[in-house]
Order: sequence, then C-alpha cells, then structure tokens
Amino acid sequence: MKVLLDIKDDKASSLMEVLRGLSFVKTEMLSEEKVLLIKEIKEAVEEMKLIRAGKLKARPVKELLDEI
Repeated sequence: MKVLLDIKDDKASSLMEVLRGLSFVKTEMLSEEKVLLIKEIKEAVEEMKLIRAGKLKARPVKELLDEI
C-alpha cells in the first residue's frame, strides 16, 4: 500500500526518523515538482469523473489543443 502524507516542515524530520526506523516501511522524499504534478493529475481525474457524471461540461478538443 502506498500512502502520501502532507506534513508540516517543522514536524517532518521527526516523523521521517520514526518511519525510517520501521523495517517494513520504505520512505521517499518528493520534490515540489512531483508534488505539483500529483496534485494536477488528481484534479484532472476528479474533473473527468464530474464530466462522466454529467455534472461538468467537457471542452472541445480543438479548444484544448489551441491552448498548447
């Protein structure tokens, strides 16, 4: 199981120390870029769920490509 935690900076080092002490837990620090990417992907997935549920209107592909 993978878990993503958001911890205040002043508390992170002590919690990481505890987690590293557990043989069955692997830890990995994420860069700010990776954190931002994860958030954007989550938002996109939620938006797709709303579109499929009919609660949000989809944008035309042409409009999306024009942004790029």
